[in-house]
Amino acid sequence: MTQPTPHLSDRPDLTAPATAPAARPAGAHGDVRQAVQKDLPELVRLRALLFEDMGGEYFNPGSAGDDWRHRLAWVLKDQLTSDAARILVVDGEDGLAACGIGTVEQWFPGPHNVTGRVGHVIGVVTDPAYRRRGHSRAIMRSLLDWFRTRDVSRVDLYASPEGEPLYRDLGFVDHPDPALYWRP
Repeated sequence: MTQPTPHLSDRPDLTAPATAPAARPAGAHGDVRQAVQKDLPELVRLRALLFEDMGGEYFNPGSAGDDWRHRLAWVLKDQLTSDAARILVVDGEDGLAACGIGTVEQWFPGPHNVTGRVGHVIGVVTDPAYRRRGHSRAIMRSLLDWFRTRDVSRVDLYASPEGEPLYRDLGFVDHPDPALYWRP
């Protein structure tokens, strides 16, 4: 299902400074919490970092101007309360240290996917100043716990070379299907 194009008046303010983080609920993974609306500018900043790290023209965050950032903020705002998405963050001293997004889609069941529910991990990223502290691992564990409660048959992700050891350590293996894509 496609999302409607956001109106200019619906766009979250990406220039607003991040305010003090929300109180952290007690949880199984310490500093990991669900994102809230005031995290939107920081979520957009971290997603842009992710694309910069990936490199190449396809992922170049500057190639599309700022329109993609406004659309991202609009979709993130919409998905903050969705039952089909989980947006998790770890607070840093000034803004967010890390974030990760999980989604669940209902596909058609089959012998390889008996519930038809497929999870996707989208863009786990840690600010360079906070790397190597276990934030991505904590976010991934929280997302995997959430996927279990959503009764998914499989969780897919695309791993960067830097992230692949973490995902393999968490039990991810090579996908049995060849990956192809098409761009209109």
